[in-house]
Amino acid sequence: MAIEIKVPSVGESITSGLLGVWSKPDGAYVKAGEPIFEIETDKVTSEVVAETSGQLKHLVKVGDTVQIGQVVATIDEKAVAPAEKKEEVNGAAAKPARVEASIPAAAVARGKHAEDLSPAVRYQTEEKGIDPASIVGTGKDGRILKGDVLAHGEGAPKAPAAAATPAPKPTGERTSRKKMTPLRQKIAARLLSAQQETAHLTTFNEVDVSDIMALRTKFQDRFVKKHEIKLGFMSFFVKAVVHALHVVPAINTRLDGEEVVQNHFYDIGCAISTEKGLLVPVLRDVDKLSFAGIEKAIAAYAKKARDGKIALADLEGGVFTITNGGVFGSLLSTPILNPPQCGILGMHTIQERPVAISGRVEIRPMMYLALTYDHRLVDGKEAVTFLATIKEVVENPAAVLLEV
Repeated sequence: MAIEIKVPSVGESITSGLLGVWSKPDGAYVKAGEPIFEIETDKVTSEVVAETSGQLKHLVKVGDTVQIGQVVATIDEKAVAPAEKKEEVNGAAAKPARVEASIPAAAVARGKHAEDLSPAVRYQTEEKGIDPASIVGTGKDGRILKGDVLAHGEGAPKAPAAAATPAPKPTGERTSRKKMTPLRQKIAARLLSAQQETAHLTTFNEVDVSDIMALRTKFQDRFVKKHEIKLGFMSFFVKAVVHALHVVPAINTRLDGEEVVQNHFYDIGCAISTEKGLLVPVLRDVDKLSFAGIEKAIAAYAKKARDGKIALADLEGGVFTITNGGVFGSLLSTPILNPPQCGILGMHTIQERPVAISGRVEIRPMMYLALTYDHRLVDGKEAVTFLATIKEVVENPAAVLLEV
């Protein structure tokens, strides 16, 4: 009897989603615990694994909208697993007569055939020119995950470049269309709602990051040795935001009808860019975390985002958001609020610029900061004070340690 595979519940408020990718082709034999498809919703992307072993049969196509609880596939438990065929030649196992050119020899030796890789992993390895055999898989039974490919780094061995061929002449339409993913639809709706329903205003400042760069250089090796993670810039800014929220509690509020709700906790959202869109996982109680704790929490969320494992609970309940466009080279921007929060901090690229220091012109590493706030709850004086407090903490990081 075939076992029905249904779309699992991924949150109380989510009723449908998009079947984003089949990890196994139609008719393939799957083992219990292997990923078989991804469901994309307006908030998260979840990977669904096989509950039992057998032959997989697709009932819907990639890109179809599916309902929670809908049967999208079946698994025939009675199907026989394909046996590993070995031909004996003079008492020894014969070697494969031919290996497809698209599969590196080293990968074949390790059993990492193209059909064993998920579509997302196969795309990433081909796009980046990475030999799958050089990647250490962290999935079940050593399976390579998409996050393993991305974490492999820019220094991964590159496959030989193919001979240049002239680009084919366009033969079809000049434009093409595709349906927005549920996540992109949700992002669009929230951004539009934030602009229409809040009195958002942005104020700017610039900060000299010389001191935190010096601290990172001085203590990086000791920090990594003790905590097994690098000391980044984000933990300094998270600490600065928490300090500023204590100084200006009006930023740590939200509007509920005609009531102003004052938060007395410090759950900070850190925006992470993914292939499918922007996600804002929330770091919980960061006022109680050390620098290492913050860095580890951010790294854990980044890995979950790369692997498509972010849960709905990871994205809910933040009181303030930090977004860092500087990693993409942004010099200045006006971030949009993440309702119902009334404040968001935009970090930007670090650029060496001439600044006046004690009557002298010096070249310093400078960063522009942008604070967008809801003017219905926060006055200009409070917003400027908040941003000035962040500047003071970042330029004097010892103040965080001394709690002054």
